Parts: sequence; C-alpha cells; structure tokens
Amino acid sequence: MAKKAKKIWLPSTTKKPKPQVPEDEKQFVLQKCNELIETEFKPKYIESPPTDNDWNYRVDIFGKWYRNYFYFCSIFNCPSPRAISPSFESRFARLEYVGRDCFNVAYMRHTEQWWEILQGLSLEECLLELKINPVLQP
Repeated sequence: MAKKAKKIWLPSTTKKPKPQVPEDEKQFVLQKCNELIETEFKPKYIESPPTDNDWNYRVDIFGKWYRNYFYFCSIFNCPSPRAISPSFESRFARLEYVGRDCFNVAYMRHTEQWWEILQGLSLEECLLELKINPVLQP
C-alpha cells in the first residue's frame, strides 16, 4: 500500500492589486490635508530656532502622495556643528487609499515601521482622527 502524500498549508501566492488613486481624488485629498496642516499642525508644532545649537527643531510640515499613500511629513533643521546633515525629513502619519473615499490610517512607530490603527474611514473621519489622536500628530 502506497503512502499518502502529506498535506501542508501554504500562504496564497496571489496578491490583491492595490487600487489606483484617481487624479481628482488626489487633488481633493491634497487640498483637505493642506487645510488641516495650515490651520492645525503648523501653528501648534512649528518651532522657533533654539538658543543652543544642540537640538533639532521642526521648520515645516507638509503632505505628499507616493503611489496610493498620502504621507504627513515634517522637516527638521539640525543646527549643531556635529550634525550629519543640515536638515532631514520625517514622516509621522499615513493615509492609504483603499477605495473611493475610503482610507486606512497608520502612524510611524519608534521602530521606524508603519503601524495601521484604523481601517475603512472616510476622508473626513481621517482628518478628525488626525486632529484628536496624539499618535497621529507630529
């Protein structure tokens, strides 16, 4: 009697393609997010240069699209003479486009990995979360 082949579980090799963001939706999201940045984030988080030269300080906050992700970013200046570069960019929150007016929200952890905390929100719900949730703020 022949031995029966062992059955094993394997992950699916087919990946679901990510939806492409329509250009009109990109522009609308960019406009709404820039309004949030200008009214909420910049007045609260843009810092004046420190008196000593050993500390980095935030000089700008902006948003940008990359593929189907919208990133919220900060630019920091490094005035110290020991600094590797005079400035650097740091991303702190991300909206992932998953469908018409549907986004997943993630923040950058201290481990430099994105951590998705909310799924399937509309743009207005995402903007509200960005205003009130401390982990999503710069």
